[in-house]
Amino acid sequence: MANVSSLVDDIARLYPAVYERLHARWDKNDPRPSPESLAVMQHLWASGPLTMGEAARHFDRALSAISELTDRLEARGWIARSVDSRDRRRILIWLTDAGIALLQRTREVLSREALSAALQRMDEHQRQQLLQGLSALVEASRSLPPPLESDHEP
Repeated sequence: MANVSSLVDDIARLYPAVYERLHARWDKNDPRPSPESLAVMQHLWASGPLTMGEAARHFDRALSAISELTDRLEARGWIARSVDSRDRRRILIWLTDAGIALLQRTREVLSREALSAALQRMDEHQRQQLLQGLSALVEASRSLPPPLESDHEP
Protein backbone atom coordinates (compact mmCIF):
# COMPACT_ATOMS: atom_id res chain seq x y z
CA MET A 1 0.00 0.00 0.00
CA ALA A 2 1.39 3.37 -0.98
CA ASN A 3 2.01 5.91 1.73
CA VAL A 4 -0.02 9.13 1.84
CA SER A 5 2.84 11.27 0.52
CA SER A 6 3.17 9.05 -2.54
CA LEU A 7 -0.61 9.15 -3.11
CA VAL A 8 -0.57 12.94 -2.87
CA ASP A 9 2.13 13.04 -5.53
CA ASP A 10 0.23 10.63 -7.79
CA ILE A 11 -3.13 12.40 -7.46
CA ALA A 12 -1.52 15.83 -7.89
CA ARG A 13 0.13 14.54 -11.07
CA LEU A 14 -3.02 12.86 -12.45
CA TYR A 15 -5.58 15.56 -11.67
CA PRO A 16 -4.25 18.10 -14.19
CA ALA A 17 -4.31 15.39 -16.87
CA VAL A 18 -7.95 14.58 -16.02
CA TYR A 19 -8.82 18.27 -16.17
CA GLU A 20 -6.96 18.85 -19.44
CA ARG A 21 -8.60 15.91 -21.19
CA LEU A 22 -12.11 16.15 -19.76
CA HIS A 23 -12.80 19.78 -18.82
CA ALA A 24 -15.86 21.55 -20.16
CA ARG A 25 -14.94 23.86 -23.00
CA TRP A 26 -16.89 26.80 -24.33
CA ASP A 27 -17.32 27.24 -28.04
CA LYS A 28 -15.92 30.56 -29.20
CA ASN A 29 -19.42 31.58 -30.33
CA ASP A 30 -21.10 30.74 -27.02
CA PRO A 31 -22.18 33.82 -25.09
CA ARG A 32 -20.16 34.12 -21.89
CA PRO A 33 -20.98 36.40 -19.00
CA SER A 34 -18.46 38.93 -17.75
CA PRO A 35 -17.22 38.38 -14.18
CA GLU A 36 -19.47 41.25 -13.04
CA SER A 37 -22.50 39.78 -14.80
CA LEU A 38 -21.76 36.36 -13.39
CA ALA A 39 -21.49 37.78 -9.86
CA VAL A 40 -24.90 39.45 -10.17
CA MET A 41 -26.49 36.31 -11.56
CA GLN A 42 -24.94 34.14 -8.83
CA HIS A 43 -26.21 36.53 -6.17
CA LEU A 44 -29.70 36.43 -7.64
CA TRP A 45 -29.57 32.63 -7.63
CA ALA A 46 -28.58 32.61 -3.96
CA SER A 47 -30.89 35.38 -2.75
CA GLY A 48 -33.94 35.24 -4.97
CA PRO A 49 -35.50 38.12 -6.89
CA LEU A 50 -34.30 41.62 -5.97
CA THR A 51 -35.31 45.15 -6.78
CA MET A 52 -32.80 47.32 -8.60
CA GLY A 53 -32.26 49.32 -5.40
CA GLU A 54 -31.54 46.17 -3.38
CA ALA A 55 -29.05 45.00 -6.01
CA ALA A 56 -27.35 48.42 -6.06
CA ARG A 57 -27.00 48.42 -2.26
CA HIS A 58 -25.69 44.86 -2.15
CA PHE A 59 -23.03 45.47 -4.80
CA ASP A 60 -22.31 48.99 -3.55
CA ARG A 61 -22.88 50.38 -7.02
CA ALA A 62 -24.85 53.32 -8.30
CA LEU A 63 -28.40 52.53 -9.33
CA SER A 64 -27.53 53.71 -12.86
CA ALA A 65 -24.65 51.17 -13.07
CA ILE A 66 -26.90 48.33 -11.92
CA SER A 67 -29.57 49.47 -14.36
CA GLU A 68 -27.08 49.36 -17.26
CA LEU A 69 -25.85 45.94 -16.22
CA THR A 70 -29.42 44.70 -15.87
CA ASP A 71 -30.22 46.03 -19.36
CA ARG A 72 -27.27 44.04 -20.80
CA LEU A 73 -28.28 40.87 -18.96
CA GLU A 74 -31.89 41.28 -20.02
CA ALA A 75 -30.86 41.83 -23.65
CA ARG A 76 -28.98 38.52 -23.56
CA GLY A 77 -32.07 36.81 -22.16
CA TRP A 78 -30.43 35.87 -18.85
CA ILE A 79 -32.62 37.92 -16.50
CA ALA A 80 -36.10 39.42 -16.67
CA ARG A 81 -37.92 42.18 -14.87
CA SER A 82 -41.31 41.55 -13.34
CA VAL A 83 -43.79 43.32 -11.13
CA ASP A 84 -43.72 42.23 -7.48
CA SER A 85 -47.03 40.47 -6.82
CA ARG A 86 -47.06 41.82 -3.24
CA ASP A 87 -46.38 45.44 -4.21
CA ARG A 88 -47.09 46.35 -7.81
CA ARG A 89 -44.91 49.48 -7.50
CA ARG A 90 -41.79 47.32 -7.12
CA ILE A 91 -39.99 45.87 -10.13
CA LEU A 92 -37.98 42.73 -9.43
CA ILE A 93 -35.12 41.27 -11.44
CA TRP A 94 -34.79 37.50 -11.61
CA LEU A 95 -33.07 34.83 -13.64
CA THR A 96 -34.72 33.42 -16.73
CA ASP A 97 -34.52 29.73 -17.60
CA ALA A 98 -31.67 30.65 -19.96
CA GLY A 99 -29.90 32.46 -17.11
CA ILE A 100 -30.25 29.46 -14.81
CA ALA A 101 -28.93 27.16 -17.56
CA LEU A 102 -25.97 29.49 -18.09
CA LEU A 103 -25.15 29.48 -14.37
CA GLN A 104 -25.30 25.70 -14.30
CA ARG A 105 -22.97 25.55 -17.28
CA THR A 106 -20.43 27.86 -15.64
CA ARG A 107 -20.33 25.48 -12.67
CA GLU A 108 -19.57 22.43 -14.83
CA VAL A 109 -15.91 21.54 -14.52
CA LEU A 110 -15.95 18.39 -16.62
CA SER A 111 -17.52 17.87 -20.02
CA ARG A 112 -20.33 15.36 -19.64
CA GLU A 113 -19.73 14.10 -23.19
CA ALA A 114 -15.98 13.57 -22.72
CA LEU A 115 -16.52 12.01 -19.30
CA SER A 116 -19.14 9.64 -20.71
CA ALA A 117 -16.81 8.61 -23.55
CA ALA A 118 -13.95 7.95 -21.12
CA LEU A 119 -16.15 6.01 -18.69
CA GLN A 120 -17.43 3.80 -21.53
CA ARG A 121 -13.84 2.66 -22.08
CA MET A 122 -13.66 1.38 -18.49
CA ASP A 123 -15.22 -1.83 -17.23
CA GLU A 124 -17.98 -1.73 -14.62
CA HIS A 125 -15.62 -2.63 -11.77
CA GLN A 126 -13.25 0.23 -12.66
CA ARG A 127 -16.16 2.67 -12.85
CA GLN A 128 -17.40 1.60 -9.41
CA GLN A 129 -13.91 1.88 -7.92
CA LEU A 130 -13.51 5.36 -9.39
CA LEU A 131 -16.86 6.48 -7.99
CA GLN A 132 -16.16 5.00 -4.57
CA GLY A 133 -12.69 6.55 -4.44
CA LEU A 134 -13.86 10.00 -5.50
CA SER A 135 -16.79 9.84 -3.06
CA ALA A 136 -14.44 8.84 -0.23
CA LEU A 137 -12.02 11.67 -1.08
CA VAL A 138 -14.81 14.27 -1.11
CA GLU A 139 -16.22 12.95 2.17
CA ALA A 140 -12.79 12.96 3.83
CA SER A 141 -12.26 16.56 2.74
CA ARG A 142 -15.54 17.86 4.21
CA SER A 143 -14.08 18.56 7.64
CA LEU A 144 -10.95 20.32 6.33
CA PRO A 145 -10.70 24.10 6.59
CA PRO A 146 -11.04 25.93 3.27
CA PRO A 147 -7.74 26.51 1.50
CA LEU A 148 -6.11 29.90 1.83
CA GLU A 149 -6.13 32.10 -1.26
CA SER A 150 -2.35 31.65 -1.55
CA ASP A 151 -2.88 27.88 -1.83
CA HIS A 152 -4.62 28.26 -5.21
CA GLU A 153 -2.78 28.11 -8.48
CA PRO A 154 -3.08 31.31 -10.56
